[in-house]
Amino acid sequence: MQNGYLKIVGLHILIGILVYFSRALGDVYFYGIVAYFFFKIFTAAVPMKSFEIIKACAYVLGAEVLLRMTGSGLFYESSKYLVVVFTIMGLFYKGFNLRATPYVLYVLLLIPGIYVSLYALDVSADIRKAVAFNLSGPVCLGLAALFCMGVSITRSQLEQIINFAVYPLISTVIYIVAFNPNVSEVVASTGSNFVTSGGFGPNQVSTVLSLGAFFMTVKFFMFTKTRVMRYVDLAFILLFSFRAIVTFSRGGVLTAIIMVACFIFFQYRFMDRNKKSSMLISIVLFIGVITATWVYSSIQTNGLITNRYANENARGEEKQDVTTGRVFLIKKELEEFFENPFLGVGVGRIKDLRFQETGIQAASHNEMSRIVAEHGLLGVIAFAIILFVPLLFRLRDRNNVLFFSFYFFWFLTINHSAMRIAAPAFIYALSLLHIRHDQPRLHREQIK
Repeated sequence: MQNGYLKIVGLHILIGILVYFSRALGDVYFYGIVAYFFFKIFTAAVPMKSFEIIKACAYVLGAEVLLRMTGSGLFYESSKYLVVVFTIMGLFYKGFNLRATPYVLYVLLLIPGIYVSLYALDVSADIRKAVAFNLSGPVCLGLAALFCMGVSITRSQLEQIINFAVYPLISTVIYIVAFNPNVSEVVASTGSNFVTSGGFGPNQVSTVLSLGAFFMTVKFFMFTKTRVMRYVDLAFILLFSFRAIVTFSRGGVLTAIIMVACFIFFQYRFMDRNKKSSMLISIVLFIGVITATWVYSSIQTNGLITNRYANENARGEEKQDVTTGRVFLIKKELEEFFENPFLGVGVGRIKDLRFQETGIQAASHNEMSRIVAEHGLLGVIAFAIILFVPLLFRLRDRNNVLFFSFYFFWFLTINHSAMRIAAPAFIYALSLLHIRHDQPRLHREQIK
């Protein structure tokens, strides 16, 4: 298993390099993903189809930013729609758990906003794109949650799911390193840096690289047994963390810190006394690697990264707004909600209205304020469903040690990056999985 894992990691390192040198291979990579996972799902035994679908979705969310970086796939939102297709297939094969019924209501509550948009948007606007872009994330979340609720997997299957998310993330970080091998040459301010982000949006890149660091952390503490593999995990934790930090986009990094803290807390809490001592040693080693990563990041950025996280500019002067103007945008969205409290302003319309009123062509990247502004009271109910249903699920099922890590990833990510990528939608759904211990193998004594 170790050799197989390392071979697949090596393959994805090669993919990252090849896609950098030939972006046309990005399309080959995308269609290869589609063909491979459709084949795996169709050929799997019925009891294993849900597991294969979850692996497919995990891989797609890991590959999404790399595909966007290279302009690969059918269109920009291909990855989200692929996750939607996979989860619909899962619902076709297994149906959905009755406890997931609130998510049916959640999806239905999003529909009236479409009709408001069709009625209110200017005829010159591309209504289809506006509606599809703003609803693809929420619908992806609703269908993924509908599918995952009630699915039971073993801890070894959880490891495979994490591996399938990690593989394309390795390709992504290798592509970024190839794009910008020397960080110190391109950092001159404390603003988000597109060059260190592989030429793509720092917010999205920081989010997925931080997610990669988290997954490697889970592997390090929970699954990896051999010394060699633990060193491999630590090396990737360092690489993912360093490249996430130097994007100068703080949201993804701070989210990952909270995710790791939640995971370590619950993992340590439920360990038996004999394993806790070895866990403490691992924690000390892990903290050492993270500290070294931060020091190296500070050196490579000439201390500017420290200024960034201290909310200071390059001269060391404190910035007035730690949110870089997002509070103003969120405030305007809430004002629109109070002016249109019942059905909201319509899907995809809030950005257009803000531009007409203020001349500001920007998005708040906050899913909470957006959903209430665009859907009104129906949006409030819809958000309450996705906020509280997992917590009620947790009261009945405490077997998912990653529950709070996944839940906080969704909640924090939608507050700084909305649902522009598939990751928060499907990671949210993973918090609804039931995780059981692997059944021990029976030892049968041979009859003499």
